[in-house]
Amino acid sequence: MVTDDARIVDARTCQIESWVKGNQGSTEFWALPACNLTGNLEFTLGGARTHMDGHTRTTDIVVQGKTLFKPLDTNSWGVGLVGGTTHHPQSNTGTRDWYAYVPASFSFRDDGVVVHANLGWMRDGQTLRDDMTWGLGTEARLEAHTWLIGESFGQNHGNPFYQLGLRHWLMPDRVQLDATIGDRTGGGRQERWLSIGLRFLSLPFLP
Repeated sequence: MVTDDARIVDARTCQIESWVKGNQGSTEFWALPACNLTGNLEFTLGGARTHMDGHTRTTDIVVQGKTLFKPLDTNSWGVGLVGGTTHHPQSNTGTRDWYAYVPASFSFRDDGVVVHANLGWMRDGQTLRDDMTWGLGTEARLEAHTWLIGESFGQNHGNPFYQLGLRHWLMPDRVQLDATIGDRTGGGRQERWLSIGLRFLSLPFLP
């Protein structure tokens, strides 16, 4: 999901979020490794390679930090702060976007339904324009290890995007699989995408 949650990986653990996103005319391969070494700072360094027009290139490099002011608890709420940059090495000018946002999450029905809301800012490195960003998503438990996920997200201009899918724990709290289909409101088939993701979480690696 693009809409972030008010959670970070456990202290002294890491995760790898990876997915393949099929767009009209291109395929993106993403990997975002993240670690929490201090207990309340999750650091991410990763990116994407995109296959288009018969070539595969590194198109995005992401560096991000995330911390929590209040961790999300069952039947309660949580809030944090995220900041980072995305470098586009294949653009004509090698531009870099900057962003920050506040993720807030709300738990209901003993974590059976969790709602996420994001509000933030992004500076486009090519146009130097500052935009407001937003996202609203939800996770609803269908059975013990399977969830229905959905979200809508966008900026303060243009039509918003949305996606809907399923998330399943292949190995509880260690290996997660998800699949979604998304589009832009009023965008038609050319902006539709399909994604399949795999997430791995490690055991603590320091005493």
